[in-house]
Amino acid sequence: MRLSLGSIFSRPPLRVRITVASSASIAVILVSLSLLVYARLHAELVRAIDSGLQARASAIAGSVGQRGRAGNAISDGPDLRNVAAAQILAMDGHVLARSGPPIPALPARYLRQLGGPAFVQVSGNALTAPMRLYLLPVDEGRPLVIVAGTSQAGLLRTMNRLGLLMLIGNPAAIALASLVAWLMTGAALRPVERMRREAAAYSVSEPARRLPLPGSKDEVARLGETFNSLLDRLQAALDRERRLLDDASHELRTPLSALKAEIDLALSSPRSAGELKAALQSASEETNRLNRLAQDLLVLSRARDGGLAIHRVSTDLCDLLERVCGRHRQRADRAGCRIEWHAPPVTIAADPMRLTQALDNLLDNAIRYSDTSGSIEARAEVADGAVTITIRNSGPGFPEPVLARAFEPFVSGSSLRVAAGNGQRFDPGPEPPGAGLGLAIVMAVAQAHNGSVAAGNDSGGARVVMTLPLGFHGGFMLRR
Repeated sequence: MRLSLGSIFSRPPLRVRITVASSASIAVILVSLSLLVYARLHAELVRAIDSGLQARASAIAGSVGQRGRAGNAISDGPDLRNVAAAQILAMDGHVLARSGPPIPALPARYLRQLGGPAFVQVSGNALTAPMRLYLLPVDEGRPLVIVAGTSQAGLLRTMNRLGLLMLIGNPAAIALASLVAWLMTGAALRPVERMRREAAAYSVSEPARRLPLPGSKDEVARLGETFNSLLDRLQAALDRERRLLDDASHELRTPLSALKAEIDLALSSPRSAGELKAALQSASEETNRLNRLAQDLLVLSRARDGGLAIHRVSTDLCDLLERVCGRHRQRADRAGCRIEWHAPPVTIAADPMRLTQALDNLLDNAIRYSDTSGSIEARAEVADGAVTITIRNSGPGFPEPVLARAFEPFVSGSSLRVAAGNGQRFDPGPEPPGAGLGLAIVMAVAQAHNGSVAAGNDSGGARVVMTLPLGFHGGFMLRR
């Protein structure tokens, strides 16, 4: 199979698609988690700085109230690592006391508008990094503003390092995850590739070849088992078709050979009118046999393709069975057996032509393989929205090896010559054994009517039971 470059890019292989999907999912999760960690760490560091600034400013405010002098208060404050500078300002911005590095001057207008404690962040050319300030207004005889601040250089360094680590680590982690996804996908698809290669190498010359199954009991193994089961069914269907073709060729060759022999014999030397008439009658019989065989093969072919069309009409089963049995009564008399039939006065929805064809085949087989002075019974019964038509004969019955394949094409004729109970072989008599398509057609007709057919043996002979739905939505109509 040829793949163009455009098709490769528009529809990449499954392994590539799974790897890309896995890598994209991991990338989204990893970037989202990194951003969450980054934001959370920044907030925690700022919260720690703010807590230190509040503690420093509160301590200075307490000292101012106790000592009354700003210089002593600010010098006696606690030494906090994250607080680098402190100031006590008057409301006009004048610095009354300071500790640590200088803090950028705050406008007097801003100080006078300060309604309560506040955090601010200031930056300037003189600062190497922004400063975080905490402003705490107090009133100790006069309004003052205590300022505690610290540089954010350490916080920025920490966050920059974390960001650099994420910029380097995230792509590396995504690349490693992609490699792992590629290897794991390849390992998971390796049994599928082995099965694909084996399926590509499958040919009709090696029908027993099957797909290799992995040792695991996962979806891939079940897929292989399903395909092997499909190959088994295909091989069985192929074997049936081959047998059908071989048997059909054999059955067609027999009447054709007889027909050619009769014609050659008639042309070989001058013949009398009677001899020519006998030769033509024999040729006509062989032609009729060829015609029946071709029609039967056509019916089976349509049935196999699901195209055996039937035309359901209201059919009087009692009348139909009476006509079919009456048509076969003369032949049964010649074979030395009698036909008995019984059917209730029931009307069913069926195709009378196809149903007659099936009953003709059943009675033909029953007469052919019945004992001399035996009996043939055709009985129809109605129960549970279906009609059951049973054909019995007195004879040796179906041989066990043939019983399981009785409804397959060409399983008849010589294959049904069975040993009787006394060890003698059963001879069907002067009637031709037929092509062995009768019961196969019976099954095709039954299945076309959504029915079924089964074969078995009674103590006194063979039994074939055909079950058909009544139609009329499960009801049936009795004749008055």
